[in-house]
Amino acid sequence: MKHLFCVLMAFFAWCSVASAQVPTDPLSWLGRISSAAHKLNYTGTFIYQNGKSVETSRIAHLVDGGAEYEKLEALDGSPREVVRSNEEVQCFLPDQKLLIVDQSSARRSFPARLPASPNVLAENYRIRKGEVVRIAGLESQQIILEPKDDMRFGHHFWADVASGLLLRARLIGEKGESIEQFAFNEVQIGAAFDKEKVKPSFVRAADWRVVNARGNEVRVEDTGWVFKNTIPGFRQVVSVVRQARKSRGDAYHVVFSDGLAAISVFIEPAAPAKGSAQSGMSTSGAVNIFRRTVADHLITVLGEVPSQALVRIADGVEMRKR
Repeated sequence: MKHLFCVLMAFFAWCSVASAQVPTDPLSWLGRISSAAHKLNYTGTFIYQNGKSVETSRIAHLVDGGAEYEKLEALDGSPREVVRSNEEVQCFLPDQKLLIVDQSSARRSFPARLPASPNVLAENYRIRKGEVVRIAGLESQQIILEPKDDMRFGHHFWADVASGLLLRARLIGEKGESIEQFAFNEVQIGAAFDKEKVKPSFVRAADWRVVNARGNEVRVEDTGWVFKNTIPGFRQVVSVVRQARKSRGDAYHVVFSDGLAAISVFIEPAAPAKGSAQSGMSTSGAVNIFRRTVADHLITVLGEVPSQALVRIADGVEMRKR
């Protein structure tokens, strides 16, 4: 009887500790999800779905002394591999014998979909808890973010109750439809650090081409362009000059983000003899794209946001008066 009593006391004590670690309010849940994506070791496979398109990827994420290492492999179609060491990103395209070197951008990848400080999201999203369901064999808590205006989409997140790691993320359109979804179908959390898991699978040979996609930071005030239209909650997070096509010169790239959604603006000299034919709205997967020409320059605005947000930004892009 004493033994049974001790077991029961230990069990209730463990339950108390476990419940103390799991947040009760949805905003704290977002902070836990954000932290888990960067601070935990995890490996697994996940599916990306957009309409009828489905892709499977394998991910390994490891942390050592505060440094992050990550390897993402495409398991469908032509071989592709993205290897990250902190902020440096290398993209290997072996079929093209191409290596692209870049740095982490404002667009967040799965499962690190949330900003470091999610509290700012409450300004533009109504945040609430949903159901607890099983995903990839794990109990997960659903967190729902509903936009407060028509300038951004909604989000549904499902996180592992035990660790806080994001297991599924769904982008929700203006009519409540699913635009795209990431979801683990198999995941191991808390793996031991093994640097071999995050090393590139491909060895760059002498005949590979290396493209440095890093941009040179520049102040908006020094670019010759102004952005007259703003969207509440969106702040400038990137402002760089990048090499575009050699025949046309450099392109200016600026990114505005609300912490979840990101809007990219590219400004480059327009191609000869095309002019307004390049203007208009189009889509590529879950990304909306809007183009217009201003003063012999092509303005391309794109992002996983409603089309009206892109038009608003694009209509406010003007050359700075001298």
